[in-house]
Order: sequence, then C-alpha cells, then structure tokens
Amino acid sequence: MYLFSRLPRAKMIARTHRCPHLDDMSIAHEHLLEIREMVKDHLAHHEERRLTPQREEELKQQFRERLARENAAMVAHYYTADVVQDLAEETGGMVGDSLEMARFGTEHPGDTLVVAGVKFMGESAKILTPEKRVLMPTLEATCSLDIGCPIEEFGPFCDANPDRTVVVYANTSAAVKARADWVVTSGIALPIVRHLHGHGEKILWAPDRHLGEYVREQTGADMLLWEGSCVVHEEFKGFALERVRRLHPGAAFLVHPESPHDVLEQADVVGSTTALIKAVTQMPNDEFIIATDDGIFWKMHQLAPGKKLISAPTAGAGATCESCAHCPWMAMNSLQNLEQVLIKGHNAIEIDAQIREGAVKSIQRMLDFAAEHGISGAPPGCTWPVARSIRSPATA
Repeated sequence: MYLFSRLPRAKMIARTHRCPHLDDMSIAHEHLLEIREMVKDHLAHHEERRLTPQREEELKQQFRERLARENAAMVAHYYTADVVQDLAEETGGMVGDSLEMARFGTEHPGDTLVVAGVKFMGESAKILTPEKRVLMPTLEATCSLDIGCPIEEFGPFCDANPDRTVVVYANTSAAVKARADWVVTSGIALPIVRHLHGHGEKILWAPDRHLGEYVREQTGADMLLWEGSCVVHEEFKGFALERVRRLHPGAAFLVHPESPHDVLEQADVVGSTTALIKAVTQMPNDEFIIATDDGIFWKMHQLAPGKKLISAPTAGAGATCESCAHCPWMAMNSLQNLEQVLIKGHNAIEIDAQIREGAVKSIQRMLDFAAEHGISGAPPGCTWPVARSIRSPATA
C-alpha cells in the first residue's frame, strides 16, 4: 500500500485540547449557508450555458488571438472542464495543481496570467508574481476550505496559541497565508510536519481536518486542528465504497488526502492530484476507483487512454450529494467568461503589499525546505512531483 500518507463547520477545535471560547458557531458557517444556496443556483442553471460546437470554436479562437495580443498566458487546474484544460495547453499555458499553476507564472515571460481555477489559486499566482496582471474568469469561484477559515477568526485563534507553529494548507486566503509560518500542499505536508515535530515544535494546523488528522496519526505531532473540510471530498462514503470495490475487485483505489478517514483507510494510493495522475499511468491495474474531483479524469484519460476510471461513490445514507465528485466553483470557469475577462480586463487579483510580504515568506519557506531536503512529499515507493525552490520577487 502506498501512503502519503459536510461542509466545514469552521469551528476551531483540538482533538486533545479544547478551546471553549472558540467553540461557538462561527461567522464562516453562516457564510457557508449562503454559499450553499449560490452553489445550488449555479448548478441549476449550468445546463443553460452549453455551447454549440461552432460557438465553442469561435470563442476558443477569439481567446487565442487575444492572449497573443495581450502577451498573456493561461493556466488551468486539473478540476476545470476539459475544454478549459485543452485551451490552456493549446495556447502554450499549462494544466496542473494549484502550486504548479502559480510557479508557471514565475517562469513565463508574459505580462498577464489568466488563472482558471478558484480564487486562492489566483491569489497564489499574484503573491509569487506581483509584477504581473493576474486575471480570473470569475472571482465568485471560491473554496469551502478558504471560506471556512476566515482571517477574522483564524487570527485570534493563532493569537490564543502563541506557542504553536502555524502551518496552513494552500487552500487558504492570502491573509491566512500571511498569518502562517508555513504553507504546505498535500504533497509535502507530511515531511514538513515530521521535521517540525522532530524539532519539538507544536503545530497549529488549518484548515482541512481530514488531512490534518492523517498527518498527526503518521507523525505523532502535537497538532491543534481547525475543523474545515472540502465539499467534494467530504461526500465520499466508506461504506458505499466497499460495495463498489466488491464489484471491481481488480481496481486500485486512489484517494486525495482531503477525504474522510473511512475512505483513506481503504486506499491503495493516497496523494495529491499530480500523484494520483502518476499512479494511473504507472500502476499495472486496468481499473481505478478514484476519490477526488472527477475533472481530473480528463488528464488521466489523455495519459492512460486504456485505463477504466470509476468515480468513488458519494451516494447513500448521509450523503447530501451537493457536489457529487465535482467542485461547483471549478465549474464556474467557462469559455464565455474566459473570453470576456481579456476583453474587459476585469476580475483582476489585487493583494495588499503587507499581506503579500507575509504570504510569500510562508510559501517560500516550504519551497526552500523541499529543495534543501531533496524531497517530493512522498515516502519511499510512491512517485510524487518534486517541489522546487524559486526566487520570488521578494527574495530576488
């Protein structure tokens, strides 16, 4: 077994340390209730925005021409629609995970970066390339982990625990990253926390509780956990998965570490989006059951066309199925708003200089650690992408 190993209530809890004064329902929860209604409305009207093949090609051609005129490049996340991913690669951009999207901008000579993903990804790109204009198809595309960890609550939580090293997941706002000591991705969280634990440091972790709990189990670190989760991965059901595995006994089970414990414990591979893609291409199995956003299937099919991909179940008792293995905010990235963003030049990401200064330090600390230790965030036996150090504008 290879190991990297509900909507967030956004209450700050510790599994071994309770914080009574922080145990009430948070403002983030109220925001999430509003966001859930927005998601339902978006999903209900999404079918109306389907394009004819002719109109789709017209929009793609217009976008290609405008990218060239604007000296711009496009990056897209693995969870976006297949037509969006293809357009990024066809125009000389790239498709990748959130950190690779941000890194691409540091190496591309263009003046503008169009980021097809969710808002924290655009912010990460702006943090690392403040001199570039960073545009997004929509600023409404957010993330439940980001929403569930507002700086208005996270800051006081950190202040109440000054003896702890603050480690935050990449799926957070620029302001939360600025408050942190370290930013981590799912591919490097384990070795960084193991390193900190080895130096006797106690950890304050945010925002994903499932990833946090797994890292704590594997490292033995003293970790105070923020209680957040991803609306997509939270919906995977361990009991339903057992039935699917019986129907496909030869399938390998691949899981993103934001998934619940009863799903993770059944996994053959636990890893980041890039790691799961590599597993499909490298493992000998003909079938794969995959517990992450099904947008990733497009790249998997491209790289391993002979493999059968099965989405892990979200249905069954206790499943709300409001996401059903696809992030509704990722689905907000479309050809229509991609084409419009360059015409109008709107949806630009702006970050306060002081916030950016703090955020770039916590991100660079992660990149420097990976480069210094020559690690990818994966234990022996699993091939993972190596995080490389970059010279950000703040450190150049």
